[in-house]
Amino acid sequence: MSLRSGQEGAPSIEGSGALRITEIFFSLQGESRTVGLPTVFVRLTGCPLRCVYCDTEYAFSGGQLMDMSDVVKQVAEFKPRYVTVTGGEPLAQSTCLPLLRTLCDAGYEVSLETGGAMSVEGIDPRVVIVLDLKTPASQEMERNDYANIARLREADQVKFVICDKADYDWARFKVDEYALNERVSDILFSPSFGQLEGRELADWILTDNLPVRMQLQLHKLLWNDEPGR
Repeated sequence: MSLRSGQEGAPSIEGSGALRITEIFFSLQGESRTVGLPTVFVRLTGCPLRCVYCDTEYAFSGGQLMDMSDVVKQVAEFKPRYVTVTGGEPLAQSTCLPLLRTLCDAGYEVSLETGGAMSVEGIDPRVVIVLDLKTPASQEMERNDYANIARLREADQVKFVICDKADYDWARFKVDEYALNERVSDILFSPSFGQLEGRELADWILTDNLPVRMQLQLHKLLWNDEPGR
C-alpha cells in the first residue's frame, strides 16, 4: 500500500499525534542486516539534507497527515515481523520517536534509517538504528553529527554510501577513527547506484581486508527506483 499526494510543503505538526507520511508499503528489505526479509516501510515526509545521489526526492514535501493510530493500523494489515521507519529524514518529525516506541510495543522488530544529521538521543532502545554517515561526495558531509556515534548501541549499524575512491578512503578512516567495528554490529559499505561499480568497491574492501559488510541495494536491482518498492 502506498500513500502519496501532490501537496507542497509540510506544515509543522510538533507536539501532535500526527505524522506526515509519504508512503507505507510492503517490500523486501533492500539493505542492512535484514536484507531480503519481507518488511513494512513507513516513509515519513521531509528532509533537511540534499545529498547529490538522493533517490527519494519525492519525499521532500507533500505527503499525507495521518494519526499515529492509523499508521499503526495500516502497518498491521500486512502482518509483518519487520518494520522500517525511513524518509526523507524521519527524525525531522518530533512524532517519529513515539511512533518508534508504539511499533516496538506492538511486537515488531523495528529499525530506523536516519541520515546522521539529527540526534538519535531518546530513541527507544529496542529500535535498531541504521546511521548513514555522509561522505564527502554526498556534498552533505558537514552536516554529520558525530556525537551520534557515542549514542549508538551494539545492535545498531553504520552505513556509508561510497561514490568514489576518495569516499572509500574517507569512510575507512572514519571506521578506524571511531573504532566502529568495536561499537556496532555492522558497518555497511554501499556503492552509490549509477556512480560506482559494486565490483570496484568489492576489490578495494578485499585489498584492505576491511572489517565491513559490502551491500548492494536489492530493491534497486529488482525494481530500479520505483516508489513503493
